[in-house]
Amino acid sequence: MRHRKAGRKLNRNSSHRLALNRNLSCALIEHGRITTTVAKAKELRPFIERLITIARPGDLHARREAVSVLGPMSTRCIDSDSEAAQNPKTWLRPNVYKKLFNEVAPKFVGHPGGYTRILKIHRRRIGDGSELAIIEFINPELIAPKAVPAPKVTAPVNA
Repeated sequence: MRHRKAGRKLNRNSSHRLALNRNLSCALIEHGRITTTVAKAKELRPFIERLITIARPGDLHARREAVSVLGPMSTRCIDSDSEAAQNPKTWLRPNVYKKLFNEVAPKFVGHPGGYTRILKIHRRRIGDGSELAIIEFINPELIAPKAVPAPKVTAPVNA
């Protein structure tokens, strides 16, 4: 029985699911919105929101944590002491990390979670008929807390 087992298997083993989440996260960070299946979007949402929460401080520790979540910048060279690992031209995702820390995370500094939304598309994929959805970052300007106007103070009437 599958009682209290969080997450979906998505017909993949655990390493394949992790790679799927990493790749979808990188695509979402690069493009701002992606179209995928509803199940994959629902699995991606907590993964990317945790990643943005990690990246919000923007310090060295946050960068190292993000690398541990998204994987190494280069999968071509496993040895971090090699010359290829030190050369940024061999990295596979340097622009993802830059965009995450310079553009995406600073937008949500004052916002306590809920950085993405899932919009279901009312058409199905042609090959297998699975439901499609768009997952995108929310616009922080639209959800900014509205300033409550101060109540007007009137002078007391002496009668």
